[in-house]
Amino acid sequence: MEPSIVKSDSIVVFKSHRVVLPHGVASAAVVTKNGQIVAVKGYDDSRIALGINDEYQPISVIDLGNLVLSPGVVDSHVHVNEPGRTHWEGFTTATRAAAAGGVTTIVDMPLNSIPPTTTKENFLEKFTAASDNVFVDVAFWGGIIPGNQDELIPLLREGVRGFKCFMCPSGVDEFPQAKEEDLEIAFQRLQNSSTTILFHAEVECCSAVSTNTEEIPSVYQGFLQSRPGVMEVEAIRLVIELCRRYRVQSHIVHLSCAEAIPLIAQAKKDGVPITVETCPHYLTLSAEEVPVKATQFKCCPPIRDKSNQDLLWSGLLDGTIDLVVSDHSPAPQDLKCVDTGDFMKAWGGISSLQLVLPLLWTFGHPKGLSFTDLSRFLSYNTAKLARLHHRKGSIAVGMDADFVIWNPDEQITVTPEMLHFRHKLSPYLGKVLNGRVVMTVLRGQIVFNNETFVFDKPQGILLAEPLE
Repeated sequence: MEPSIVKSDSIVVFKSHRVVLPHGVASAAVVTKNGQIVAVKGYDDSRIALGINDEYQPISVIDLGNLVLSPGVVDSHVHVNEPGRTHWEGFTTATRAAAAGGVTTIVDMPLNSIPPTTTKENFLEKFTAASDNVFVDVAFWGGIIPGNQDELIPLLREGVRGFKCFMCPSGVDEFPQAKEEDLEIAFQRLQNSSTTILFHAEVECCSAVSTNTEEIPSVYQGFLQSRPGVMEVEAIRLVIELCRRYRVQSHIVHLSCAEAIPLIAQAKKDGVPITVETCPHYLTLSAEEVPVKATQFKCCPPIRDKSNQDLLWSGLLDGTIDLVVSDHSPAPQDLKCVDTGDFMKAWGGISSLQLVLPLLWTFGHPKGLSFTDLSRFLSYNTAKLARLHHRKGSIAVGMDADFVIWNPDEQITVTPEMLHFRHKLSPYLGKVLNGRVVMTVLRGQIVFNNETFVFDKPQGILLAEPLE
């Protein structure tokens, strides 16, 4: 199919024998108009075959055959870093990478930009930076830091989807960690609001191993020992206690330590309003395979061993882990200490925004992951976390016509040339993955088609509906 531009007010039908609907996969025809899904019909519906709808208006039909038509991916954990650190990443480069990967909505994290999204004034500055610069739709998280409790409700009224906090140093001075007393205040302020608090759940404790040998900085094991799993377990134990007490929806970001899964499962069984995510790097990479000086593998919390990875997969497939996100957090090569390979000094972050779908499919399908599972973990549950599920994350009447059309049987090789985020340093370079994104559709518009961006100008919008 050649790249084409579809007028937003046109009636366009996307047909496939494998459409991922909320109740399962079916042969179907998805009818779109004005950026929304207006009907879901049978693949062989006679009116669609004739190019007319029930009102006898002409329609365009795009027959995708056996390609999979899934809801567009909603990545609810992306560090765009603009304004202030746009040389790390930016709205234009990040959202182009998203579109190329079938991601139709991202939710931007509040830190690493300067200023961080911790006040209404700061949010408006970020909103201005993003305006007219996004190739997919973008929503925003706010931040909780010491002393900004009076800004939380005003930020909700401006449209942030919830609040991220760090229970340990974040790595940037302008986003300090929240102590337990800061969290208590935030929970109290947000008790009567419809929002979510997101936790980077690591706490500093005496179990962290300190090493001083000369070989350690370039050997991954030294970094791994410096952030043991108990840091996550104890942090999550505290989050569950606070969430149980105040009943404010809480969410654990980027879970890497499987030892915490039983705690989370029991909390859910007890009715504690808590959810949890993990990331492709924890599900597809293991500590045993990290080469010496390969700082592109560094992230916080760290990639752990293969036995831990197997338990994360079990937690995902049994539903204890709710969703999978990229935690896309790039940095320039000098900050990744590429020349020295120093794991202790390198910036911690993995670049994978464009690759989430093929990564999860490649490694998950052999374990029994279905198309429906994939859409639940990557689209519906991520949209629900960000309170966007009334318009994003599923193929149903009234939803935005956001789709990823992909071939699960076609392989791609990850190369710097095919990546569209700013810095091409990634632990996935050279990997062969299953699942090629053929087309990305944003609110009824084809924005990416067969390795080509259809529009020169960004077509995304900023999602900032007020919450209280």
